[in-house]
Amino acid sequence: MSFVEITEPIMNVPKRAYVTFLAGNGDYVKGVVGLAKGLRKAKSEYPLVVAILPDVPEDHRQILESQGCIVREIEPVYPPENQTEFAMAYYVINYSKLRIWEFVEYEKMIYLDGDIQVFDNIDHLFDAPDGYFYAVMDCFCEKTWSNSPQFTIGYCQQCPEKVQWPVEMGSPPPLYFNAGMFVYEPNLLTYHDLLETVKVTPPTIFAEQDFLNMYFKDIYKPIPPTYNLVVAMLWRHLENVDVDKVKVVHYCAAVSIS
Repeated sequence: MSFVEITEPIMNVPKRAYVTFLAGNGDYVKGVVGLAKGLRKAKSEYPLVVAILPDVPEDHRQILESQGCIVREIEPVYPPENQTEFAMAYYVINYSKLRIWEFVEYEKMIYLDGDIQVFDNIDHLFDAPDGYFYAVMDCFCEKTWSNSPQFTIGYCQQCPEKVQWPVEMGSPPPLYFNAGMFVYEPNLLTYHDLLETVKVTPPTIFAEQDFLNMYFKDIYKPIPPTYNLVVAMLWRHLENVDVDKVKVVHYCAAVSIS
């Protein structure tokens, strides 16, 4: 698998920002504060926008603003009701992330989950060619994937040569990204289409991540794990990780290394 090559910027372009999502009154605000501090320490030139749901308390909003964040309240987005059991119960609220396509005062944004930390400057990602959705390929080896054919046969797109996709199962699944980090372009037409499409799309186990993979499959471009190193990669696919070059770490492993 060849990744999109990202080069250092020649010049700065305005109307760019990072964006994250926050809901509730729990400790998740601490993750967002850590994210803001990490971007600042990495000397990013662009602000962090925090898309918050109405249930985020006022004192948490003030904490975010004190860290230089731009706080934007959004309304929740819910998928159609069905009997789907999500990989994590809280995933259902993540559909609200679709609201960030409405932030059209910015020409390009980089989305980062609140459980991500940035250790090196990634501003150059904004200079990737327009018209594509950039994200890091996911791994199918964790137990959250246990109900999938990929997990059942031991196939992972991180190492497709180790276990080949069986011919009798047809074509291999399309490339699948982790939606904890992605580069995208806000657009009102896309925004309204996303909201209309989600209304008629039955939810699946990985919620909005599955939905975004379906919606953007034709314009998705993989970028290296350097930009969204899910910590499980360290024990599942260490051969794919150049630790010395890692810029972004995603602390989302939910299972043991067994």
